[in-house]
Amino acid sequence: MPAGDGESPGTAGVSSPAEVDVEALVAQLRVELRGGGTAGGDGARRGALAARAQAERTWPVSAERPLERRPGLKGIVGRPVKPVLRRLMRWYVEPLAAEQRAFNDALLKLVDDLSERLDSALRARDEAGRRATELEERLLRLERRGPAPVAATVAHQPAAAAVPDYFAFESRLRGSTAGVAERQGVYVDDFRAAAPVLDLGCGRGEFLSLLRTAGVEARGVDADADMVAYARGEELEVEQGDVLAHLESLPDGSLGGIFAAQLVEHLPPGALLRLLELARAKLRPEGLLVAETINPLSPLALRNYFADLTHAQPLVPETLALLARQAGFSRVETRFLNEPAERLELPEDPLLAENARRLNELLFGPLDYALYAHVA
Repeated sequence: MPAGDGESPGTAGVSSPAEVDVEALVAQLRVELRGGGTAGGDGARRGALAARAQAERTWPVSAERPLERRPGLKGIVGRPVKPVLRRLMRWYVEPLAAEQRAFNDALLKLVDDLSERLDSALRARDEAGRRATELEERLLRLERRGPAPVAATVAHQPAAAAVPDYFAFESRLRGSTAGVAERQGVYVDDFRAAAPVLDLGCGRGEFLSLLRTAGVEARGVDADADMVAYARGEELEVEQGDVLAHLESLPDGSLGGIFAAQLVEHLPPGALLRLLELARAKLRPEGLLVAETINPLSPLALRNYFADLTHAQPLVPETLALLARQAGFSRVETRFLNEPAERLELPEDPLLAENARRLNELLFGPLDYALYAHVA
């Protein structure tokens, strides 16, 4: 075959499988195993998926490669010769192409199986790490609890004592202190000029630790004795108490900010209304209330809601915003947070892409939202 016609003489018109870099694909999978759960691991996963998609497009090797005419004399001469050579060599080339297709197919299945095994190993490793962190925090809770007997909870809502070990229950549902602190870091800037800040239902004190690092005066209150003991072990100013009773004990206008993460969904309607009214009264002018809760507009988030037996009712954003306005807050806004990691990929077809985008909005909406209520 003429060397100037754009094809290598050794390929005899067969599409080259060199575009599928198998070693690079396997290397990506190995990197993913070492770095799974990190930013690098996510990048390796995307790279592996991209390589797999490229392999899927190029694996069916064929002798029917489109003929291209090269400019110049060689192209003019080679154009009528190439179809003839292709027909003459088909008997020899086509069996090779069929063997290459079978090899590529088997190789892709092997890579897919390897990828599934790596994913399983990563999930097992992540689960083991999560359980080890949870166990460490529970043991630390026992060390900090102390010998003096205290009430497990002082919350007034009936469901507060529904779970015998709520600390362990909460650790399993919400994750480690590091994970919670990472999610709550988005609120720190909102409270930099809002001292003193009161964290209602502060739990293990993740947000109080963030505010302390930022140099913002803050303290917390929580109904659960183990949560309070854990937070105090971090040298945080926290007391055990019912959030409503604690707010009632404070002078009006004495707070610059109030933070309540994953609290309002635990309160029955009467207690929720009272909390909003008290928050409005205890905040000074220009004060800020931020109340984060589960987003019931997200089907995935509803799973988290119903997993906790102490939840009273889900709160759609419009309901919570309306209650805040009725409590006297002058300006109210809603911010959605924590989008799911997995969403539908958008196909190349515009119509299919639009449908996938709508499904993402309906099925994979943000898991949480935060009410921002301002005092005039």
